[in-house]
Amino acid sequence: MDDTPHAGPDSPGPPWNQAELIRLMDVRPEGAGHYLAPAHGPSIRNVVEAGQMLGGAVVAAAKEVAHQRVVSASMIFSRVAAHDAPLDVDVDVLRAGRTFGTAQVRVRQHDALCCAGIVLLDAGAPDLVRSAASMPHVDPPERASALDTPGSVVDGRDMRVVGDAYTPDPGHIGPPELFVWTRYRDAPASGPLHQALLSQSIGHWTVAAALRPHAGFGQAMAHSAISTGITMATITFHDEADVSQWLLYSTRVVYTGRGHAQSEGQVHAADGRLMASYTVHAMVRGFRRSGTAARAHSDTVL
Repeated sequence: MDDTPHAGPDSPGPPWNQAELIRLMDVRPEGAGHYLAPAHGPSIRNVVEAGQMLGGAVVAAAKEVAHQRVVSASMIFSRVAAHDAPLDVDVDVLRAGRTFGTAQVRVRQHDALCCAGIVLLDAGAPDLVRSAASMPHVDPPERASALDTPGSVVDGRDMRVVGDAYTPDPGHIGPPELFVWTRYRDAPASGPLHQALLSQSIGHWTVAAALRPHAGFGQAMAHSAISTGITMATITFHDEADVSQWLLYSTRVVYTGRGHAQSEGQVHAADGRLMASYTVHAMVRGFRRSGTAARAHSDTVL
């Protein structure tokens, strides 16, 4: 799974479970406009995933502008962050209106900027009119295969891939799309944490979907034979999602080329309601120079 540094069972750090994901994204205030995301600790792949930083930005903005709800968040990931050190999250409220609020969020590690973006918040309003994109007609989670790829398992999170479409076999080809059902064992304590856990997954599928039509290339090659990573992600929250219930992530790649991949996605509840929509931009290219994959990846964005 791209953008998933979660180590396997032999990881020297804390176990990857739902509580740990919440701990990492439930940033704590450390002064005016400043928050701290704790370190996870040693990990086999010492790279913080983009979705985790996006989720932390959502929580930080929600805490800074507590009287409004996060509507949308967009982040650009320009530098790799490591699991073995905390992250500094700074929120600058650019506009705090009665209806809408705008906040800029920056995430740093060791005084180096890792990602930055904009969060839109609002005070809420009743429906004037309502319509939404329909949920795709796919197999329900009970008929989908559990995702148990090493490095992707988080205790307390259940992911099921429709049509066995997520496979490490580079010879298995298909359309540039993935449909994945996801739910967590427990409901988190607040709305922003539901949003954070929902956001955390949106970067997982773009690279795998982008490689599906191309024989000889597959997700298992990421970070070893090819250089991949999430460079930008935007999520917009629609209805209030409950991440302890089944949610369908539908990711479709609309362009792959010139070292880039761009996807569009939607998150639907099992009853068909549209919970969120998202776009993800990823890097998909060969390593820039010879040497080990780890050395080459250290010179690229995540």
